[in-house]
Amino acid sequence: MRDHELRRRAVAEMHLRRWPNLPVPCLIMQWVVIVDDTERTAELAAIERLAEPRDVVGNPSHREGFVREGVRFAWEKHSEGSSLTLFGRRSDSALFVDPRADPALAEAIDWAEALPGKVVRSTCIWLAECDAGAQALLAQAPVRGEELVSCRIGGAVRMWSDFRLNEDGYGRLLIAANGVGSRDLTRHVQRLQELGNYRNRALLGLPMAQETWPRLDVAEKRLKELADRVANSDERDDTLMESLSALSLELATISTGLSFRMDATRAYARLVEDRLAQLKCEPIPGFMSLDDFTQRRFLPAMNTCDAITQRVERLAIRAEQLSSLLRARIEARIENQNAQQLRSMERSVAMQVRLQQLVEGLSVVALSYYLIGLIDFVVQGVPGNVLAMDRERLVALLVAPVLLVVWLVTRAVKNRVLNAPED
Repeated sequence: MRDHELRRRAVAEMHLRRWPNLPVPCLIMQWVVIVDDTERTAELAAIERLAEPRDVVGNPSHREGFVREGVRFAWEKHSEGSSLTLFGRRSDSALFVDPRADPALAEAIDWAEALPGKVVRSTCIWLAECDAGAQALLAQAPVRGEELVSCRIGGAVRMWSDFRLNEDGYGRLLIAANGVGSRDLTRHVQRLQELGNYRNRALLGLPMAQETWPRLDVAEKRLKELADRVANSDERDDTLMESLSALSLELATISTGLSFRMDATRAYARLVEDRLAQLKCEPIPGFMSLDDFTQRRFLPAMNTCDAITQRVERLAIRAEQLSSLLRARIEARIENQNAQQLRSMERSVAMQVRLQQLVEGLSVVALSYYLIGLIDFVVQGVPGNVLAMDRERLVALLVAPVLLVVWLVTRAVKNRVLNAPED
């Protein structure tokens, strides 16, 4: 037996997205970026220079190591982009307000920000020991109290955040462990962070949907005008078909441009729902919970993305239906024209047959006339005492037999030609 070529990757996939056990207190910084294919090599090379050797082989999507002493990192490659997380070991809560106050952490941040990619989300997270310590730090943190979201997750852990982008380019997330074990706390924090990461990635489809909506308004208006023109029998079919083809092509272009982003948005939205269910959020009086925040902000955006996708599909179907109706009308007109041509050809053939019969009759008379003339010349050369009757009476008596013989011969030749086998 031998290993399947994808076995190690399949096993490694089940162990991805796992953070090291988090101490309390500690500072965590994470970046979620979109990386172009042309930047993947440079990103991986920069990560592998600091990655632990055991992590480089057999797991192409995950790396761990130390940027500087006391600052650990975890990097993960996703189907769309990647994520990088720094774990600081210092217990100074002032770093939550200004992470660059620690020289080692500032150097690690500079290294992370120098990596290629476009930032989708960057977060600064502080793990406090209890609610009291977290609330004391909350007064100094750059968060808006009137928009603060807070709830308990997993029973005891509590989180605070306004989910806004601050002037330094980072969002702030404050978490109180409240005696929860390191393993459970790490799992809760990671799920909470994944919830925000998937939410931001899903929301990338909203601007595209909003930009596309006016284009669909114009396309729907054009489709209505084309439907009115199709109903107008004075319009040329080829002109209508050209306009419909141009509209269908435009809708296909819009659908192609939207499909990947909207499909990704739906996939991320399902992941957001899964993570939200796993967190088991418990609301706290006086604060908006994660469930409320998602219901009020995130779900309407996803409904807009779903609506734009459905609208594109409906317009494409209506354009195809209108094209089918127009093609059916064109085919009916062509069939009517063909029927008219067939009837005209039938009349022409019938007239040709009648003319042929007339010419055939005239040909019998002409041939008989010439044949009787020849017989007359022959009779004139015969002596009169040989004939039993006058020459003129003999010729007159031969007219009817000659006509009959010529007609029979002509008919026999005609039947032979008509019944001759084709080559």
